[in-house]
Amino acid sequence: MVSVDSKAGETTAAPGAATSAPPVYAGEIIDAHCHIASSKFIPEAFYEGFCRNVLVKLEATGVKKTLGSVLDTYLTQSQDHLGDALIAEMDSAGIHRAVALLPDFTFVMKSEFTIAEMFRLHAEILQRHAERLFVFGGVDPRWGADGIALFEKGVTEYGFKGFKLYPPCGYSPSDRSLYPFYEICRKHKLPVLLHIGPTSPSLEFAYSHPYLIDRAALDFPDVNFILAHGAVHFVEDCAALCAYRPNVYLDISAFLGSSHPGGWQAGLAELFRKNINHKILFGTDWPVFRYSGGHRKVMDAFLAANGPLGRVSAVQRQWLMSQNIRRLLGQNS
Repeated sequence: MVSVDSKAGETTAAPGAATSAPPVYAGEIIDAHCHIASSKFIPEAFYEGFCRNVLVKLEATGVKKTLGSVLDTYLTQSQDHLGDALIAEMDSAGIHRAVALLPDFTFVMKSEFTIAEMFRLHAEILQRHAERLFVFGGVDPRWGADGIALFEKGVTEYGFKGFKLYPPCGYSPSDRSLYPFYEICRKHKLPVLLHIGPTSPSLEFAYSHPYLIDRAALDFPDVNFILAHGAVHFVEDCAALCAYRPNVYLDISAFLGSSHPGGWQAGLAELFRKNINHKILFGTDWPVFRYSGGHRKVMDAFLAANGPLGRVSAVQRQWLMSQNIRRLLGQNS
C-alpha cells in the first residue's frame, strides 16, 4: 500500500480524448491489489507517517493544516470494515473481482487487533463477498511458529489464496525465516505478493528493493512472486526480474503515483512495450484512488483509446486485465 494525495494523483483525460468513445477493453477486470479500507487493519501510525508528507507539500503551497486534521480525513475514509464500499467502487468502475491484501503491521505498530483476529475478520469479509474477492493473508515472519500455523490456517480453513509480505516492516523477503511460509505456498500452489518501494515514512525503506526477493525466487522456482507497485518504484529493476526470472511477476497498483516525466499514462505505455505483458497484473491499491476522484474516473482514463492500453494487442489486454492473475490463482477453468 502506498499513498497518492488528492492533488498529486488527480486524474484527467489525456489531451484530445473523446469522452464518448468506447473503451479499448470491455472484458473481465480483476484488480490484483487492493485492501479493506478499515482502521481495524491499517494502524493509525501508518497513516500518520504519510500524512506528514502531505503536510510538507501543503506547507510548500501556502496551505496551513494540522497533522490531526489531515489524519482525521484519512481515518474518516477508513471505516469500511466489511468491504461493502470496496464492492460498490468495483461495481462503479466495472471491476469484476479483486484480491484483498492483509499486510501484517502488528509486529512493529500498535494495532487494535492481533494478526490472528485480522485473519478471522478477513475470513468473514471473504464469506460476505465470496463471489467478488480473493484474500491474501500476511504474517510477519518474526512471529515464528505461531505465524506459520496462522498462515496455514488461513489457507486450509479460511480459503485464502496467497501470501502477502510487507518487508518495510523490517525484514528481507529472502530471509530464511520466510521459507516455511514459501513451503506452504509451494504445497498449495499459492502466489506471494510483496510490497516494493517507499511507503509510509513510519517504516523502513531499506528492505523494499525488488532484488531482495531474488534469492528466494531462485530457491523456490515453483512459487510465483509478485512485485507490488512495479510500475511505480524501481520500474526497470522490476521489469528485468520479470524478464529473466520465470516465477517473478509485477503489478501496476498505485500507478497514479508514477514519477515518469510524461505522467502515469506514458509510464504505463512504456512498461507495456517491454515485452513482459504476460507477467504484468492490473491493480489499483484501493483505497488509494478514493482520494483521486474514484475508480470510475481513473478507469475511464486507463481504458481510453489514447490511454496506456491503446497500443496493446487485444490478446495482451486480456492478459493484463484478468488472465495473468487468473493463471496465478489457478482460476483459468
